[in-house]
Amino acid sequence: MTDSVACASAVIGQLLAQGVTDLVLAPGSRSAPLALVAYAAARDGRLRLHVRVDERSAGFLALGIAKASGRCVPIVTTSGTAVGNLLPAVMEAHHCGVPLLVVSADRPASLVGFGANQTTEQSQLFAGFLRYRARVSSLASDQSWLAQAARAVIAAEGPLSRFPGPAHLNVELGQPLVAAAVGAPPELPAVVVGAAPAPGSCALPGAPRTLVVCGDATLAVGRTATELAEAAGLPLLAEPSSNARTGANALAAGRLLLAGDLAARIERVIVYGRPTLSRPVTRLLSRDDVEVVVVATSPDFVDPGWRASLIASVVSVEPGPADWLASWQQADREQADRVAQPCDRLVETVEAALPTGPQVAALVVAAVPADQVLCLGNSNPIRDADLAQVRPASPPVYANRGLSGIDGTLATAVGVALGSGRPTTLLCGDLSFVHDVGALAIGPGEPRPQLRIVVADDAGGSIFATLEYGNEPFADAFERVFATPTGLDLVALSAGFGVPAMRITGAAELAGALAEPVTCLEVLVVDIDRNRRASRQD
Repeated sequence: MTDSVACASAVIGQLLAQGVTDLVLAPGSRSAPLALVAYAAARDGRLRLHVRVDERSAGFLALGIAKASGRCVPIVTTSGTAVGNLLPAVMEAHHCGVPLLVVSADRPASLVGFGANQTTEQSQLFAGFLRYRARVSSLASDQSWLAQAARAVIAAEGPLSRFPGPAHLNVELGQPLVAAAVGAPPELPAVVVGAAPAPGSCALPGAPRTLVVCGDATLAVGRTATELAEAAGLPLLAEPSSNARTGANALAAGRLLLAGDLAARIERVIVYGRPTLSRPVTRLLSRDDVEVVVVATSPDFVDPGWRASLIASVVSVEPGPADWLASWQQADREQADRVAQPCDRLVETVEAALPTGPQVAALVVAAVPADQVLCLGNSNPIRDADLAQVRPASPPVYANRGLSGIDGTLATAVGVALGSGRPTTLLCGDLSFVHDVGALAIGPGEPRPQLRIVVADDAGGSIFATLEYGNEPFADAFERVFATPTGLDLVALSAGFGVPAMRITGAAELAGALAEPVTCLEVLVVDIDRNRRASRQD
């Protein structure tokens, strides 16, 4: 066994000992020892291996699996630009607290900076976005290999820091890279990590008129926000990926109500998760006359207006005035009915008129059973879902709200479907789909997801029509430099990847397609009308 194979075997073996069950691999030469050891572990049933040819897509696949499973997921790449392609996924993992582990192969440090092929200063590529970073050398002792791998998983999953996120092991491998045969890694005992101290709590009076806001959050955080709102009798403004958008206290059209009279009466906001979806919420959290209480278990809490007066990990609230909650519920019913009526009328007819984005989102949200999974793409789809009806029981909802970009949307959904093991539906826009269409390239023999991708195709980035750039002074430039339609046939594009796809032109047809069970990877392309986007409130 060469030093490089021994190092790779120790690293992969320790990752398995720490509880890693899935590993994503992009092909390469310098990473050959890591790839062969991972393959042997998968062959022996100790690891589920996912191979992708595009590193950016592979990174978001790992991100999605980690989101759904809650466990650290390594992404293994070769050296050079391959590692750089992981930066978007690492940034997203940093901002949304997902335990992603980059395991990048590298040349020995002595070759870096002297013109050796495929060498660069890659150990510093993710500076500012990591919970932990280490250089692992095949020339060092085996104990250092084990210790660094164990520490990377612990730092990524965050049992001690309460601050999960990405970590990076830059594995420097010298020649010879492989021996005649490479076997599975040894079975190692897991490192025992003690529990972190229990966080403190804070009891709040119920007198100030209070709104609970829950942004993008895990199932556990969403459940906590829901329980607090119901116990204290408070209205709950829950974003679609908050996993709190359920029950009697959750508002279906909360962001629209922030433009009305009730919003002016708010005296306190209790914040859970990462609320970044709408400008009305940001403005609310920035108001000088509103007390902001942030409930967080990590130092990466949200306070966009620098207004937080209290940061606590656990909060309880005395019951608030009954008429306060009732006022919000009545206003929400009236507003939600106004939003829902156009969609109801459209489904009841068979006219050829194209549905709008909110109408498509309402149908998709309503069609996903509570025992399945919903993923939402950024830009318009998640905002459209923010106006859908609140359900008594909702499925787990995932979205990349760490940086709120469209990068890696499809690959993340593939990862969520594989990581959860459940039928999954993704709603995304046409630009998000085209941007990440390479994620549909899943090789023969690779695990395949039960994933339905619903593409709201409005021929470009219509979200810009709701912003300043959609105004008349920019009309000449808007279509080319903001909307940026691609002109691609998304059904044919999907078919080129061997993925079944169909185009849908009406709400009734979409409702029928959504009623069918999710059994494979498939694409539904829905033509939608974007002419009324500019009038929508964000």
